[in-house]
Amino acid sequence: MSHHTTDAPDVSALPLADRAALGSGRNFWQTREVDGAQGTIPSVTLTDGPHGLRKQTGGVDHLGLAGSVPATCFPPAAGLGQSWDPELLERVGAALAAEARAEDVQVLLGPGVNIKRSPLGGRNFEYYSEDPHLSGVLGSAWVTGLQGGGVGASLKHFALNNQEHDRMRASSDVDPRPLREVYLRVFRRIVEDARPWTVMCSYNAVNGVPVRHRRDLLTDVLRGEWGFDGVVVSDWGAVGGRVAAVAAGLDLQMPSDGGASDDEVVAAVEAGELDEDVVTTAAGRVARLAARARRAQEAQEAQEASGGDGAAVDAEAHHALAREAAAASIVLLKNDDADGRHILPIAASGVTGSVAVIGAFAAEPRYQGAGSSHVNPTRVDSPLELFKERIAAPVTYAAGFTTDGSGRHAGLLAEAVEDAANADVAVVFLGLSPDQETEGLDRTDLGLPAEQLGLLRAVRAVQDRVVVVLSHGGALELGEVSDLAPAILDANLLGQGGGAAIADVLTGTVNPSGKLTETLPTRLADNPSYLDFPGEHGHVRYSEGLFVGYRWYDARNLRVTYPFGHGLSYTTFRYDDVYGQPDDDGDGITVTVTVTNTGRRAGREVVQAYVAVPDSSQVRVERALAGFGSVTLEPGASEEIEIHLDRRDLEYWDVRVDRFVLEPGRYVVHLGSSSRDLRGSVEVDLEGEEVRVPLTLESTLGEALAVPSVAESLGNVFGGDGESGGDGLGVDVVTLMSSIPLDRVAGLSGGSVTREQLEELLERANHG
Repeated sequence: MSHHTTDAPDVSALPLADRAALGSGRNFWQTREVDGAQGTIPSVTLTDGPHGLRKQTGGVDHLGLAGSVPATCFPPAAGLGQSWDPELLERVGAALAAEARAEDVQVLLGPGVNIKRSPLGGRNFEYYSEDPHLSGVLGSAWVTGLQGGGVGASLKHFALNNQEHDRMRASSDVDPRPLREVYLRVFRRIVEDARPWTVMCSYNAVNGVPVRHRRDLLTDVLRGEWGFDGVVVSDWGAVGGRVAAVAAGLDLQMPSDGGASDDEVVAAVEAGELDEDVVTTAAGRVARLAARARRAQEAQEAQEASGGDGAAVDAEAHHALAREAAAASIVLLKNDDADGRHILPIAASGVTGSVAVIGAFAAEPRYQGAGSSHVNPTRVDSPLELFKERIAAPVTYAAGFTTDGSGRHAGLLAEAVEDAANADVAVVFLGLSPDQETEGLDRTDLGLPAEQLGLLRAVRAVQDRVVVVLSHGGALELGEVSDLAPAILDANLLGQGGGAAIADVLTGTVNPSGKLTETLPTRLADNPSYLDFPGEHGHVRYSEGLFVGYRWYDARNLRVTYPFGHGLSYTTFRYDDVYGQPDDDGDGITVTVTVTNTGRRAGREVVQAYVAVPDSSQVRVERALAGFGSVTLEPGASEEIEIHLDRRDLEYWDVRVDRFVLEPGRYVVHLGSSSRDLRGSVEVDLEGEEVRVPLTLESTLGEALAVPSVAESLGNVFGGDGESGGDGLGVDVVTLMSSIPLDRVAGLSGGSVTREQLEELLERANHG
């Protein structure tokens, strides 16, 4: 169900007003229903995701702010991405499709795949990673699962929507290479591999032009280069100037504006200011989306009639999946020895007394972000209650701090410290409250609240065995936490099943296998966007270029608190026998490695493949993630993993020819357990492709001499052999003049070389 071939009615026979109407909403969440000679084009219902269904109850309001039906709250992307498990994301997508179908929703607005350019991004909890490869693979899996269940995805936010500050106007000013190699790359993979039904146009501008008015992005790149044939829908309220947006390739403006923009479109066509065919094409795409949704519904009804799975959702099964997904997404950041024993898992660490659970988030968990993605969960697991059920030792609880700023800290702190002093181990829940990270606002720092850090210091002063559990949607500065706590679990945002998942990992029922999807820097000032975030006067300069996230920290050899891809386990793994070779077509690389579980527990390891091109003639990042794979092993078991590195993750964007190029030469593939825990490497030579850039009079003498046939001809033109000195332009002088454009060389030759001679030479060189 991944292609757009449909039997939608021909919209060309519809009145122009109806064609224009198909391109705007009927209300906040639904498209127009239009009757034609060939039948009715039904309305399509779109609603918020991506980690759960947010369908409004009762009638829809004009702002989309009413309460929503109960739905399973799966881990948001920031949490779920830490699983590094495409198969799991596909299963979550399928479950979301079932819930959407049951509520008569045809398109779920997700996944959010924007790159976490800055750790301060207020909406980072909705996005997977700072890396385009990882985000692309995970996003593709989620879309595949959702659309395999007959519900369309809306890939968002296209493009370069990387901050909340001034998000409806700000221009993301970026150079061609990072635009293509970082920010568009993730969208390209998902469009090409998973074929989403819709792509959502973002609010912002790119290089001074609103995305909704950029035909190069909405039509030339998205459709022409990547083959997208679905609907381009606006983010809600993103369209100003619909006539220009339709001309650029926007098909559907949401939500309804009462028909005002429909009238503008009709008037523009009648005045000859907008091509009527463009309106017809956009209407046809919306009609095909409606037909696709109707066929998916009919297929579901036929399945129900034949005794297949019905429309009813198994809430308990979905909650169990949410819990499984949450457990797979927890990252064990640290697990040091205390008295010769690892503190975690607690059930196996020799607890003889009580366990002190401390922190408000243990009793009232923080499990999702705030804003349009907020889900009304079917239930919420309590970490405290589920931990009590799973541990034999007595458990005490103290809130320790407030999350509402009420200032009742002193009494809470004293109670927590007393509990910690009398316990065998203290489990301290710390994190950020919803008002500290939300859609619409960027963060101003990466720190935990001072009240919480004070609590941790006080607990650590009376208790050596401390475990910290972190609840948050964006990156944190964890230097002091790491210094104080021997063990740290990064629970991120885990959805409604997170409480049980945390208890499972703390007690050892589940062996943690999650990995960080973004770097945790030592300090805010080290991050690559620090000097250019969030910009000024409506512009934000992407001055770090290609060096986003771990690529920046590696290039500058900066110390980080925890690196991209980091995540420990209750067991250990060894890597052996790394091997690599080019694919048969020469466009990719396949690497293999044997992984052995060298510990005493079963566990899952995520093997990450980072590629370097050390002899490149281009600016390249130190190492870039180009593939990953995982394996689950019993103690002592070994298995060979094969990882394929796609051409799309090896090539660079050549600004001279405006296309991707696979550079010939030596590629070094590093395999590791994180971006800085590299266990082995292999070199592979790729034939690649040579780029021939036409020579012009603006080409330098050095560039011209790099072409053998041109170098010989230049020697004749200059009256020398190109290798010896002499009158006029001898070789030494040519070397000194290598950076001078050819048209300036003619002027400096004293008349011995004419512009006409050079033009004739370049004509032969370029077309000979």
